[in-house]
Amino acid sequence: MITPEQCRAARALLDWTQLHLANEAKVSDFTIRNFERGRTALKASTAQLVRMIFEANGLVFIDENGGGPGVRLEKPVKGKA
Repeated sequence: MITPEQCRAARALLDWTQLHLANEAKVSDFTIRNFERGRTALKASTAQLVRMIFEANGLVFIDENGGGPGVRLEKPVKGKA
C-alpha cells in the first residue's frame, strides 16, 4: 500500500500540493490531509489509486525491507524522453 510518510515524500518529489493530489485522485483535500497526518486511513481502493497515480508520474515505492519503506524517482530509461 502506501504510508502517510511515503505520500508526503512522493508529493515533495513531484512538487505537488495536497490539493493537486486530491484532484488527481478525485478525493477531497481533507482526505489527503488527514491521511498524511495519520488521523485516518485511506480506503484500500483509494490508497491503490494514489500509489498508481504517483507511479504513473515516475515514482517507485520501496516497501519495508528492514530499512523502512520509502519512495524515489524512477531511473530514466536511455532514449526515453
